[in-house]
Amino acid sequence: MSSSNTIWQGAGRRIHLQEVGLRDGLQMEKAFVPTADKIALCDALSAAGLSKIEVTSFTSPTAIPALKDAEIVMREITRRPGTVYTALVPNLRGAERAIESRTDELNLVMSVSSTHNIANLRMTQEQSFAALAQVIALAQGASVAVNVSLSCVFGCPMEGDVPEAQVFGWVQRFVDLGVRGITLCDTTGMAHPAQVHALTAAARARWPGVEFTLHFHNTRGMGLANVLAAIDAGADRFDASLGGLGGCPYAPGASGNVCSEEVAHALDCMGYDTGVDLAQLTQAALRLPALIGHDIPSQIAKAGPRLALHPVPADFDAIRTRALAR
Repeated sequence: MSSSNTIWQGAGRRIHLQEVGLRDGLQMEKAFVPTADKIALCDALSAAGLSKIEVTSFTSPTAIPALKDAEIVMREITRRPGTVYTALVPNLRGAERAIESRTDELNLVMSVSSTHNIANLRMTQEQSFAALAQVIALAQGASVAVNVSLSCVFGCPMEGDVPEAQVFGWVQRFVDLGVRGITLCDTTGMAHPAQVHALTAAARARWPGVEFTLHFHNTRGMGLANVLAAIDAGADRFDASLGGLGGCPYAPGASGNVCSEEVAHALDCMGYDTGVDLAQLTQAALRLPALIGHDIPSQIAKAGPRLALHPVPADFDAIRTRALAR
C-alpha cells in the first residue's frame, strides 16, 4: 500500500456509501419484514444520505419470498434527489418488472467462478452472460442504467483463488457491451487487504472510465481493513449493509456484508466525506432487531460512536475527594 498518510487523513475526500441491506440482507432472513416497514427503512436510509440504495430484488417470489413485494416497495418509497435507487434483476422478466416500477438502475449478477455460478444461479457462465446481455440491451433501449456485480472476485469457497486474468476477462466482456458500472464482490469474505489493493489499482488503471464499486463481507474480520485498502488504491464506492446483515448460502459461516454504520463511522473519524448522517443511519439500524427477530452484528448500534460518553460512577465525587485527600 501507499506509504503516504492519505489513507489515514481523508481531508474531505468523497467516498460513496451504497446500501445493500434491504436486498442482500433481508433476502437471507427467515422473518418476512412487512412491506410498510421496508418502505419506512428505505426512506430512513434516504434521509440519512446514502448515495445509492439497493431497494429490492425482482426475482421470482417463489425463489425469494422475503422480497415478494418488490413492485410495491419500489413504487412507494420516497425518492431523495441525488440518491440512486437500484434493484437486482436476474433475467428479462425481472428487468421488465423493475423498469415498470421506475427503478433507476438494474443490478445484474454473475460469478467469475464457474462452480459458484452453477451452484448459485443454476447456469453456466456462458448461459448467464447470454441472459444478462439481453437484459443490458433492454435497459439501454429504455435508457436505464446498468451495473454488473461480479461474484467471487477475491476467491471462491469451492475453487479457491480466481486468477486476476479470469476476473478481468469478464469485466472486459461487460465493458464491451457498454456497461460502465462494475462491482467487484468479495462474496464470501475471502479477500485480504494486499490482494484488494493490487486488484483495485489494476482495475482502475485498466478501465479509467468504469465506475467500480467494492463489495466486501466481514466473514474473517477483514471487511473494514479491505475498505481502507481499496480507498488507498483509489476506490471511492462501497457497498455496505445496515446492521451488518447478509451472508451467502454457499459458504457456511459466511457473515454479513461490511456494516454501513461501522464504515460510515470509521470514515467520518478519518476525515472522509460520505455525505451520511451517522446518527440517522444508526437509528435505522436499531429498528432491525424488532423486524427480523434477532440481534445484529453492528458494533456502532451496540456501543455508539467513539465519543458517545458515559456518566461517571454514582460515587465519583466521594472517590475524587478521597483521592485528593491523599
